[in-house]
Amino acid sequence: MKPPIAKRIPYAHKLHGDVREDDYYWLKDKNDPEVIRYVEEENRYYEEVMQPLEALTEHIYQGMIDRVPDTEVDVPVQRGDYFYYARMDKTKQYPIHARKKAASRSLLQDTAEEILLDLNELATDGDYLNVTEQRVSADHKQLAYLENRDGTDRYTIFIKNLVTGELLADRIENVFLYGSMEWSHCGTYIFYVTVDENQRPSRLWRHQLGEDTKNDELIYEEHDTTFSLFISQSQSGRFIFVTSSSTTTNEIQRIDTHSPLSPIQQVGGRREGILYDIEHWGNDLLILTNEGALNFQLLRCPIDDVHARTNVVPYDEKKYLQAMYPFEDKLLVTGRENGLTQIWVLQDDELTPLQWDESLYTVSVTSNQSYESTEVLLTFESLLTPETTYGLNLQTGEKLVLQVAPVNGYYDSSNFRQEQLWATADDGVKVPMTVVYRAGAFDHGPAPLLLTGYGSYGANSDPYFNPYRLPLLEEGIVFVTAQVRGGSEMGRQWYEDGKMHNKRNSFTDFIAAAKHLIANDYTTSDRLAARGGSAGGLLVGAVANMAGELFQVIVPEVPFVDVVTTMLDTSIPLTTLEWDEWGNPQNREDYFYMKSYSPYENVEAKNYPHLYITTGLNDPRVGYWEPAKWVARLRDMKTDDHDIVLKTNMGAGHFGESGRFNQLKESAECYAFIVDRLGVNVALKTANSR
Repeated sequence: MKPPIAKRIPYAHKLHGDVREDDYYWLKDKNDPEVIRYVEEENRYYEEVMQPLEALTEHIYQGMIDRVPDTEVDVPVQRGDYFYYARMDKTKQYPIHARKKAASRSLLQDTAEEILLDLNELATDGDYLNVTEQRVSADHKQLAYLENRDGTDRYTIFIKNLVTGELLADRIENVFLYGSMEWSHCGTYIFYVTVDENQRPSRLWRHQLGEDTKNDELIYEEHDTTFSLFISQSQSGRFIFVTSSSTTTNEIQRIDTHSPLSPIQQVGGRREGILYDIEHWGNDLLILTNEGALNFQLLRCPIDDVHARTNVVPYDEKKYLQAMYPFEDKLLVTGRENGLTQIWVLQDDELTPLQWDESLYTVSVTSNQSYESTEVLLTFESLLTPETTYGLNLQTGEKLVLQVAPVNGYYDSSNFRQEQLWATADDGVKVPMTVVYRAGAFDHGPAPLLLTGYGSYGANSDPYFNPYRLPLLEEGIVFVTAQVRGGSEMGRQWYEDGKMHNKRNSFTDFIAAAKHLIANDYTTSDRLAARGGSAGGLLVGAVANMAGELFQVIVPEVPFVDVVTTMLDTSIPLTTLEWDEWGNPQNREDYFYMKSYSPYENVEAKNYPHLYITTGLNDPRVGYWEPAKWVARLRDMKTDDHDIVLKTNMGAGHFGESGRFNQLKESAECYAFIVDRLGVNVALKTANSR
């Protein structure tokens, strides 16, 4: 079967005196049967290209399955009289959410389990299922959860009576997938956020249990299309904070959960360029803000006087403060310092960092813990150490290991290595990389290597342990993550230096990382692969145009590659929300800058690496047509005989398949393509081998 060739229908975008020819614009209409036929033809071609790799795919998949523990159980989190947790059985696709009622953690082993929600019972074979947030009412008698069946951002709230086990008749549709659902303290009302026609979370409602949703009261509407609306409950449970936010500005209002019918109250106004977060602690509100402090400062004020602010601790530009966790007796703050995540405890008016045994790691505070708790759960992991849960005694400061996530099969961390490298970017900036590999991987010279990155929205690519990476590490493949500008790994300025008209820094940082790895004999260009998803797909897609010769394989997953066209289309969910991230191409300067790096606009008649590209037909974040158009143009213009495959998930969206085993199979297919094109010699198991 020859690669599909999309027909060309002349179409021209005209703006700012510029003309962009777009002969594949017709692929945007998924209601056109010819579009679906083309996408399905691409899927058939994908299957044909992958058919010779079936044995390799199965080998990698089985290697991953072998690492699935028989049982995985989260460390239970105490909330009131109950300990809540999720567990996974080896044979199941989805988690089971449960709880136990006990006076202390030491009594849990002998306490009966109560299953709250078994997602395996909700799932239908082959169909998509995603359950995101779950909220238990303050009296622990009702569970509200968000469910989706098509991969969009439109979810449905279901409410389960935990006493009888029955679902209530209350069913609320069109709710955003996260940050969109909270209970009143009495459990009579639930507040929720719905999306508009572009799937932007924009309206806050109050629903009374047992009432028709047609009678729900609209509490607040965010009219500015560059802002999104989210809600969250304070750690204490006293307030629901209602946050309107763009990437550069936000505004917070509050609802008293003990007085759910009272009017919503503003906490802080909306001022351009000012970001802040709010928490409740005792008689005060805590405020984390970038006002006068690029890396955010920590303030406090009385609950009823938000203007009477004082510093909790002096501002320190070396500490990038990102979140607050107030407990009755202690305050924990998380953020970044020296390129790593940190947890600080407020002691004697100072932020004292918790100490860890490794030099490269990721730490966090477990969410949704009781405000009254004297033991706080923390997680630690590295590229070598599985997720380890600690109990921090808030009175003594002692950390006690409660659980190390199980790894099925033999695993000895001493057989692997992790390190941090620094590449020098074109402008002299040092770009950090995290590296993990098997001991001896370089004994015979440069190794096959997979370089990943993201670099957008200030999101961080921190080191983490992945047992399903072990089969590839054992084959000698090296995994490297480039922490390029556009993330926040080195502080807020690191983000600012990789967005808007600094966006090209993300791409050149990634290229610098690849060149460093080649120059220092970690790998060679014919043994180097790149991988990135969503905005990370833009990253590696732009790199394919700018420096494709450095790579043998590039894997853009659900990639944002038609930047200008998408950012001009205000009917697409994320467009208006992200003008502060990428720019608004209605402005001439933004238009030409975005056009200069957009992967679709910069395809050239030259050689490209092997390309393995994925998308979802129902993706509301990056439309399937972006990679489809890009593939069509690449096929028409490239001058090499390398493969380009496009896999479209016809029943899901941005996050791919649902279900653990389905996701592992997708990963195995991707890895098989990479391993094969890098020329890695994998000894496949035969029917008679063990």
